[in-house]
Amino acid sequence: MKKIIYVALAMLVLASCEKPNKIGFVDNGTVINDFQEKIDVEAKFKVKEEAFRKRADSIGRAFQAEAQSTQTIAQKSSQKKAQELMGGLQQKQQQLQQQMQFEQQQLQQSFQVEIDSVIIKVKDFVKDYGKTNGYTFILGTSDAAATVMYGADENDLTKTILEALNADHKKAE
Repeated sequence: MKKIIYVALAMLVLASCEKPNKIGFVDNGTVINDFQEKIDVEAKFKVKEEAFRKRADSIGRAFQAEAQSTQTIAQKSSQKKAQELMGGLQQKQQQLQQQMQFEQQQLQQSFQVEIDSVIIKVKDFVKDYGKTNGYTFILGTSDAAATVMYGADENDLTKTILEALNADHKKAE
């Protein structure tokens, strides 16, 4: 009986010596959306998208002018010649549409690759921050997926991590 009490007492002492878990949480949406590198990536792609849109509009206007000119010529030509002209015009229109669609997809894919890179950088930063500062867990939450239903304000690392992340980005520039 004494042995059981000593074993229970020893387990109690060992359990009380165990280091408590240090847990924090971040608002994923805030950290990622307010991260300066993501803002820079979005600004860069906004400029690229605007340039693409202007180029597409210019090509569209040039094609419309060509189409009107071709229609005028087709009206004055034989039926066979008019069909050839209009067929060539339709083929050119399809090629232009495919080219513009391809370029837009390339732009979107390039943007997504850079955004994915930013997200990976944020995850790695939070992981390193947690290890460096002795956290057992750093949980993520957002409005879309609220995995943290409640967290005390002193455990909210959103602002701290965002400031450190932006400082690290500024230093890297």
